Amino acid sequence: MNLLDKFKLKKEEKPPEVPVTWIETSETLSHQYQFDAHGRLSVTVIDNSRPAFHKVVDSFLNKFFPSGYPYSVNEGYLRYTQFRALQHFSSAALSVLSTQSLLFAAGLRPTPAQATVVSWILKDGMEHVGKLISSNLGALMDSEPKRWRIVADILYDLGTGLEVLSPLCPHLFLEMAGLGNFAKGMAIVAARATRLPIYSSFAREGNLSDLFAKGEAISTLFNVVGIGAGIQLASTVCSSIQGKMVVGPLLAGLHIYSVTEEMRAAPVNTLNPQRTAMIVAEFVKSGKISSPADLRYHEDLLFPHRLIEDAGNVKVGRPVHKVIKPSQLQELKETFPNEKFLLCNSGNQWTDMVLEDNATGEDALKGWLVAAYASKSDLTEAYDKMNEVFSPFLSELKAKGWHTDRFLDGAGSRFAWS
Repeated sequence: MNLLDKFKLKKEEKPPEVPVTWIETSETLSHQYQFDAHGRLSVTVIDNSRPAFHKVVDSFLNKFFPSGYPYSVNEGYLRYTQFRALQHFSSAALSVLSTQSLLFAAGLRPTPAQATVVSWILKDGMEHVGKLISSNLGALMDSEPKRWRIVADILYDLGTGLEVLSPLCPHLFLEMAGLGNFAKGMAIVAARATRLPIYSSFAREGNLSDLFAKGEAISTLFNVVGIGAGIQLASTVCSSIQGKMVVGPLLAGLHIYSVTEEMRAAPVNTLNPQRTAMIVAEFVKSGKISSPADLRYHEDLLFPHRLIEDAGNVKVGRPVHKVIKPSQLQELKETFPNEKFLLCNSGNQWTDMVLEDNATGEDALKGWLVAAYASKSDLTEAYDKMNEVFSPFLSELKAKGWHTDRFLDGAGSRFAWS
């Protein structure tokens, strides 16, 4: 073999394939995934060799502080939280004393321990458990505040229903009262957590505080009116359990209907999976973009995760290792260079989209546009088409009042290239 043949042989040799790796973060743990040259997937837990104390602290921060703390909050948040904890501690202690005083005034002579048990089990205990469970769903509430506001009122009515029916089962009084307070505890957290994004959707020129104050004033006024009506009903048609069983469901139905109409009226202008899909579907179909006020009455408030065919039937948030095959990963990286999303359709009825950790609403919009165009062409042509239309599309979207700096995908999984 001469020198020229050796040179040609060396040139034809392919460089060794580099294993593809990425990192997925869930809760407080990070996992590194790697496809080797033979397509085998290996998983390694990262940062799990910390001392137990550090794990406990991280778990506490994850449960009780905002995601990304301390970098995701403004200065003074820790001091505010410390005094808020002290406030609730002193309030809970005072409630035990007030319970003891009320029982004493009724002619009983309870011990301090008995007052504590009564206060904790009948009122505070199960309600606090419900609050703690509901507090872990904050990311989902950010993504779908309207849905969770409706769910909150359904839970509250279920809890009230159990309390109304408790005289029918006096031997199960503690169980029914406990479950009722549990449902109400979850409802209270969900209602409070979704209040701010709902009020924010109506705010203009920084008047959020005024909106909030006026909304609370209206709530207080009609709470007083409702209490008066309830007293009147309780002394007449609802003086018996049969009357309560007739009027109760009617009032609950009116309650749920009212809150559903409230949520339909709220023009939320943040991007979540449903609103993004609806925007893209309308743009691809007609070239138009709806404002938040126009889109609000078309949202599915109870089942928001339905697939929209004109938007590419996109599902977002599934883990990378469950979505993309080893043979596809490198190809997809090359198909979408410098993008913060990956798309994959493995013969399913939908297209999976996974986002990087720092992906914004604009990145999600890009991925959705590609998926929508790909339903009528191949992936490369769809990507080119997206790049052609994206700048004017984004400009009009912002002009309509949409916020594209964040994409609220709830508890969906994201990834980061290592």
